[in-house]
Amino acid sequence: MQISRRSFVGAAALAPAVIASAQKPKLPVGLELFSVRQALAKDLTGTVREVAKIGYQDVEFFSPYFQWSTEQAKDMRKLLDDVGMKCLSTHNAITNYKPENIQRTIELNNILGVRYVVVASAGRAQTQDDWKKIAETFTQGHEKLAAGKLRGGYHNHQLEFTSLEGKRPIEIIAANTPKSFVLQLDVGTCVEMGSDPVAWINANPGRIQCMHLKEWSKEKGYRALYGEGAVPWKEVLAAAQKTGGLEYVLIEQEGSEFSEFDTAKKCLETYRKMNG
Repeated sequence: MQISRRSFVGAAALAPAVIASAQKPKLPVGLELFSVRQALAKDLTGTVREVAKIGYQDVEFFSPYFQWSTEQAKDMRKLLDDVGMKCLSTHNAITNYKPENIQRTIELNNILGVRYVVVASAGRAQTQDDWKKIAETFTQGHEKLAAGKLRGGYHNHQLEFTSLEGKRPIEIIAANTPKSFVLQLDVGTCVEMGSDPVAWINANPGRIQCMHLKEWSKEKGYRALYGEGAVPWKEVLAAAQKTGGLEYVLIEQEGSEFSEFDTAKKCLETYRKMNG
């Protein structure tokens, strides 16, 4: 078979791009364990095993993990290693950043192999000054976490994307914390409040190491399964990978018409169909 010089040169030029695309690593996909909270409350280890069986590569424990003993944390780390999963981040109460708790926070998260210690709620805040004080607490905790080779972060809900005195609290947090402090984006709540997640990601380059892939729709709210709602997932994921510094994603589901495990399975299947 003959091939022209022009065709050969064109194919040769395309080859590196094809190779680079083929070699681009897929994002690890985890599950925020709040998605299976009922099962988790009944059987911690059994739930973790089932999540691994479904095909998730990572889990995110929420606040109750802080009550574990050192031995319980070590047992959980062994279980994660045995089933081939990681725990790259945890959800925390803001009190876990307090001076009297920070060393315990560092110890437990280091045992679990965590990278990011994420605060999931800031408590009551009525003014912009309140949010600035909260950001100061985040900064102080983040600096202490660094000694344990960890990074701090914050997970938004609807409140942080709701204008307060002409500015969204999430903007205040971003402006008053170090650039190395992670802004863990809960995409569904951002969309629900009428904010553009792509614009937010692009406005905060290198600070979106992880995202919660929570869906939202006008008809079903957060009970919409991943891919069935209003979130422009293709654009969001592209921006997060190109600009945000995205390292992994976490599917989160507050409930659906299906069981917790079936819901988690369906969301993962859809994610893989949409993203390979």
